[in-house]
Amino acid sequence: MGFTLYNLIEAALLCINAVAILSERFLSKLSGNANINYPNVGGYGVDYQNSGGAKQQLLTLIRSVRTVMRIPLIAFNVVTIMFLILFG
Repeated sequence: MGFTLYNLIEAALLCINAVAILSERFLSKLSGNANINYPNVGGYGVDYQNSGGAKQQLLTLIRSVRTVMRIPLIAFNVVTIMFLILFG
């Protein structure tokens, strides 16, 4: 088994799947405060550069990936499964 572009894409897809299945309960335990989901969300002119530490920004990124990639992940997973079935 060689190192191909398909293997790289499949590895990225598996990592995104891993992020997408993290439960909200697990994420709230990591954040320490379950009531603050999105800090400094107000309106226009909010400074997003300093909206929390690295940990809070990582949790916000994980929640964003879960929200945005839900439907495309289903399609990508179906295509990947079809490729595996057809081409072994």
